[in-house]
This record gives sequence, C-alpha cells and structure tokens, in this order.
Amino acid sequence: MAEGIRDKVAVLGMGCSRFGERWDMGAEELMEEAFSEALADAGIEPRQIGAAWLGSCMDEVNIGKSATPASLALRLDNIPVTRVENYCATGTEAFRGAVYAVAAGACDIALAIGVEKLKDTGYGGLPGLEIGSLPPLWWPNLSAPGVFAQVASAYMARYRVPRDTLKRALAEISAKSHVNGAKNPKAHLRKPVSCDVIMGAPMIAEPLGLFDCCGVSDGSACAIVTTPQIARSLGKHPDQLVTVKALQLALSNGAEGGYNDWDGSYILTTRKAAQRAYAEAGIKKPREELSMFEVHDCFSITELVTMEDLGLSEDGGAIRDVMDGFYNADGKIPCQIDGGLKCFGHPIGASGIRMVYEMYLQLLGRAGKRQLNAPSLGLTHNLGGHPFRNVASVSIFGLHSA
Repeated sequence: MAEGIRDKVAVLGMGCSRFGERWDMGAEELMEEAFSEALADAGIEPRQIGAAWLGSCMDEVNIGKSATPASLALRLDNIPVTRVENYCATGTEAFRGAVYAVAAGACDIALAIGVEKLKDTGYGGLPGLEIGSLPPLWWPNLSAPGVFAQVASAYMARYRVPRDTLKRALAEISAKSHVNGAKNPKAHLRKPVSCDVIMGAPMIAEPLGLFDCCGVSDGSACAIVTTPQIARSLGKHPDQLVTVKALQLALSNGAEGGYNDWDGSYILTTRKAAQRAYAEAGIKKPREELSMFEVHDCFSITELVTMEDLGLSEDGGAIRDVMDGFYNADGKIPCQIDGGLKCFGHPIGASGIRMVYEMYLQLLGRAGKRQLNAPSLGLTHNLGGHPFRNVASVSIFGLHSA
C-alpha cells in the first residue's frame, strides 16, 4: 500500500511577489522578487538547491516552453529545472514536483516557483489556449464566465434556490474576499466592496456579475522544500515547521461531458481529490478539523460549490453557511483569508503556490493584520479548465506537530 507523503516534507521558506499590473517588471523580475524572499526566509544559499520546478501556463505570451528562464533569472547552479503546466493547477503541479522529489530522496532541497505575466498582452481576460483538436467539438463558442454561469443555473435547479437568494449569497462571498484582501499588501485589489455594489454591477453571464469574476494579473510565488530532519539541521525550530499533510490531483475522464449522471451543480474532480487528500492527511471530519482554506474562486459560484465539494458544507447548505458568516474571517473556517483570486487576480502559474504561501504565513503566525487565532490545518484548492473537463488539486498543510 502506498503510504503517502504526510509529514515527509517541510516548507523551508516561501516568497510571493506583489500581484497586480506590474508594468515595471517582466516575468523574470517577478520570479526574482518571489525567490529572494523565499531564499532569505529559508536561510540557505542558491547552491544548496538540488532541483527546481517552474510552473507557467501561457507560454506563448509569457516565458516560452523551456524551463531555462527560471534557471537564468535565478542564477541556479546548473541544476535540473523542469517546466510544468496543468491548467489553473499549474502552480500546485510545480509544488507537487518539488515535494515528491524530496520525499523520494532524489534531492535534499527543492524549489517550486510559479509565474505568469499576462497584463502586457493587452487582453481583457485570459488569452486563448492552444487546446488540441478534440475540445472544439465539445465547446464551440465557449467562455469561462458562460460555463461557470451554467453551474449556477444547475445549482439553482437542483436545490430549488431562488435567483435572488443565490445572488445575495454570491455577493456575500465576494464582499468577504474584498474585506480580507484590503488587509493584504500583496493583493491586486485592496478596497472593500459592499454587497449592494456587487449586486448592482453589470452582468457578465447570467447570473454572474462583474464582481462575481476574478481578474487577470501579473505575479509570482515560490516555495523551497526539504525534509523535516534537514530543516531542523538548518536551524528551524521543530515547533515552527510547516509540513505537507496531503497533495492530491483528480482529472476529468469524460464522464461529466459524456453521460447524464452529472447534473452540472458540483465539480466531480474536486470531490475525488478531497476524499483522497483527507485520507492521506488522516482527516475524518474536515468541517471540525480544518482551520482555514483557500479555494479556486475564479467565480463566486465556484467558491460556493467548492464548499460543498470539499465536504465543509452539506449539499445544498453552502448558501446558509455563507449567510451565517461561517466562512468569514471571524467565522468557524475562514475562506480566502488573504483575499483569494478575487483580490489577487489569477496569474495562472503562480496562484497555487500563492495559496500555499498564505497557509504557511498563517500557520507560523506571520500574517499581520489578517492573522487568525492559532490555526492548525489549512487546505488549498485549484480548479483548472471547465466544470465538465478539468483538473482539480487539493493540498493540506499543518505544523509538523499537528
């Protein structure tokens, strides 16, 4: 039986650039900004890093297909560097590569870095992806807001939720993230927005309005990982070691789009990845055991259904929990405590590692004005692609002693 990676890998140091419209920097400078912070935090020299993984999705408009931009920009010591891409889970995929390398004993210290430089394209949303020959047969004239709006319609139909009730809950979700993001100096958007303003904003794809959609930004995030034993030998205190409890991916196999079993009101892959992650981390009751979580809030409806897909709200019950403040900063399980994609935007290669960065800061008590009270376990979630054809990742972190 595979035993998983629980507590086999520790986060030695992390860094994150400021996200936003970084007209003054290219992707290489953004990587250096995140890497410098991570290196100082880890307390090591670049020569001690044995291997690296670079996450970058939009290679045609960004840094290209090779991993050499990271090696060059960071002056790595001629070590192996691998570029990975897996839709919006690209950053998590880079992190997974570094973690698995350390867990396997392939190297003592590994680096994961994600970056995306999108604002220079001048495009309002995400640039088009080269997606192969099959997908156009399945989604002619598809748009991201359009397909996630269909999730909202399916959710309303399944649970007989009135449109105005759903709209109010979605507004509460976005407003909560804006309140949290206003406290984060690295977020792109840093102004609170009221529910009334959110509900009165222009419609993008019924029932999703402007503030139900995350934006596009430039950014980079970085993690340096090693074993707990090596981390202690480098001077890290045993009680201040953040370790990986679980890392799981689940990809669509065609069932959602090709059969009638899936009604479009939830994300199947998220449920699969969550079940595996909880088993790997030894979590029996996530609603009681988790202290905080970051989800892939590309749209507010995605955050809502993910609360149920992760088993934190019962099916059809997320609206009630949202309206009760269960996921607010002062609630039982704060969600998007750093502002989420809603306030950071979504530089695809960086987002997954940026989520880990917040868990890391919170667990070490270093999150400043948004610091939670003694969190013990945090979860991150990414969803790349579309509701019916996607990749979902679920990762869990905690102090080594937890």
